[in-house]
Amino acid sequence: MKTSLTGLAGLLIVQPNVFEDSRGYFYESYNKKIFESFGIRDEFVQDNQSLSQKNVLRGLHFQNPPYAQAKLVRVIAGAVLDVVVDIRKKSSTYGKHFACKLSEFNKTMLYIPHGFAHGFLVLEDNTIFFYKCSNVYDKESEDAILWNDTDLAIDWGIKNPVLSEKDRVAKKFRDFASKF
Repeated sequence: MKTSLTGLAGLLIVQPNVFEDSRGYFYESYNKKIFESFGIRDEFVQDNQSLSQKNVLRGLHFQNPPYAQAKLVRVIAGAVLDVVVDIRKKSSTYGKHFACKLSEFNKTMLYIPHGFAHGFLVLEDNTIFFYKCSNVYDKESEDAILWNDTDLAIDWGIKNPVLSEKDRVAKKFRDFASKF
């Protein structure tokens, strides 16, 4: 397993060692000891999984402290454009974003520390997205930033994705007061 830097402090691309042969493949998606060697010391306490169809966009979501969540995300089937935005006020990359493709074929994972808003655009039908969380879901702490906010300038590659009502009415970045 190896990690790559993203340009946003703490945000890491994780590439597992995949063993493939005529029978299929095997890889270790999480090993606490290995992740600790990368500096990732979060205790993951909740796993989540979603199934979505092509052009569904979920995000940009996060939970405020004290229920902030670090996440380890990956795609089990299909593909997504995964996007994170740095919402840490004192960060030199505050308001900057990072995007990468996660798919069942590249088996790439993304480690997202506390202080990032997260979202993804589904690129294929029947995509299964999986993520480990360092804190439990807390409805009172959840928040969202508008996915297509012009101040963030994220190129999602789509103009009219399928959105939830929550994502349709999320606040603009300039109206957002970060608690991180």
